[in-house]
Amino acid sequence: MRPANQFGPLLRATHRASVMSTPVAVAAAVAGIGACAWYLRSNSAASSDKPIFSSFGFHTLRLHSTELINHNTKKLRFELPDASKPSGLSLTSALLTVSWPTGRWLPVLRPYTPVNDLNEPGFIELMVKLYPNGKQSTHLHSLQPGDTLTFAPIKELAWTPNQHAHVAMIAGGAGITPMYQLARGILGNPADRTRVTLVWGVNTDDDLFLRDEFAALERAHPNRFRAVYVVAAPAAGSPHQKGFVTRQVLEKAGLAAADAKNRDVKVLVCGPPAMEKALKGRRGSGVLAELGYKPEQIYSF
Repeated sequence: MRPANQFGPLLRATHRASVMSTPVAVAAAVAGIGACAWYLRSNSAASSDKPIFSSFGFHTLRLHSTELINHNTKKLRFELPDASKPSGLSLTSALLTVSWPTGRWLPVLRPYTPVNDLNEPGFIELMVKLYPNGKQSTHLHSLQPGDTLTFAPIKELAWTPNQHAHVAMIAGGAGITPMYQLARGILGNPADRTRVTLVWGVNTDDDLFLRDEFAALERAHPNRFRAVYVVAAPAAGSPHQKGFVTRQVLEKAGLAAADAKNRDVKVLVCGPPAMEKALKGRRGSGVLAELGYKPEQIYSF
């Protein structure tokens, strides 16, 4: 996911400071902390009767509980300040996480997409995959109930019900979380009749950490939702096809643009850089262009 534009200057300053000399890096860190503090102060005047993330601002939340989902993914459940109100996030939204891990001068900023129902009062939930040497994921996996973390809302694709007859979601690895948020929101809205096809590529069967949730959506909406899984190294006897997200896989899933049912389709992409590069290419040279999709039909989280 790309951070929202309003965070661009702060993120770029943080990156530049990481290669500066120590005195300059300290000054950059102070500037970054000052920017965060300014946002916190400016947000404190907001009306307390509004959901916490209904407008821009930094907020610190307490970790309620953690759950180990698989070998490298944890679910983190954070308490909202008002247990009777939802988060105020809209389809689709992410949260920028801000932390100061021990021994670091500069804050670490990373976006994550909440995976619980956005209308659920009192909580937000994140699925966090632990990456080797990942600064933020390592910190988040170390958190214990009672610890705190700072967040700010990021607006992504603004979803309008029935704007498209069909949505094709193509995800790789942990890039599945914005797809799950949107699929759940679409299918949970009785007024929205959009069809959804999901293709999710992962390394191993265990990496399909939302498989049960998607299976429940397929059972509840058999004519509107379909999930296709592609596993690079499936276990013996795995029911999932082996390989990567290729043109052939997408065609087999019924996602060729030439198909009549795909005349009004929105293609959403979220995954590792190599996967997105292969799908989108340059100047219409990627897999999606080969399938007949135009740039304006494609959106990357």
